[in-house]
Amino acid sequence: MDYKTISAPCEARFIEKKSEFIGYIAPVQSEDAASAFINEIRALHRKAAHNCYAYILRENALARHSDDGEPSGTAGVPIYEVLRKEGLCDAACVVTRYFGGIKLGAGGLVRAYTRAAKDAVSTAVIKVMAMASELQISVDYALYGRLGQIFAEYGVRTENEDFSTGVTLTAYVREELSERLTNALIDACNGKIVVDVSQKLWYDFA
Repeated sequence: MDYKTISAPCEARFIEKKSEFIGYIAPVQSEDAASAFINEIRALHRKAAHNCYAYILRENALARHSDDGEPSGTAGVPIYEVLRKEGLCDAACVVTRYFGGIKLGAGGLVRAYTRAAKDAVSTAVIKVMAMASELQISVDYALYGRLGQIFAEYGVRTENEDFSTGVTLTAYVREELSERLTNALIDACNGKIVVDVSQKLWYDFA
């Protein structure tokens, strides 16, 4: 099952009735990583009125959120709903609020925290992660030209191409296509190619 996450930490900010809202989002893969990110933002904004957050993890299908002193349901849940509706996981979002002296009311808070989370997400680069096979491929120079069309057909990504002695490269293909790709390469090269699966891993095919 593919999943969406973000590439790197991002932030966005705006002013609403003199209160400053700063949305931060970061990739996290565990509760410890999520807690470390939240604590990092809290330390950065010790004087802020609130540092509200939500995160969703693939591990154990875990999700948590906090209003951090705002009225119940007006901050953590809206942030969580943005992550959920965007289909993001292994991601944490913290929204910092510096109170400007004007109360926003429950509806105003929900809108502001939703906007802060959405703005943070909109600045992020989204990755689509899929379970992949990492293949180590070796082939003679004369046969290398036969690989390109097959790679394109199977959506293969290649790295670490080396032309020193023959051609060696690392290829990534969706796991469910790995066997078919291997057979296609062997057929195209009349068996004169080495294709070894080195590992299974999550890979960004976006």
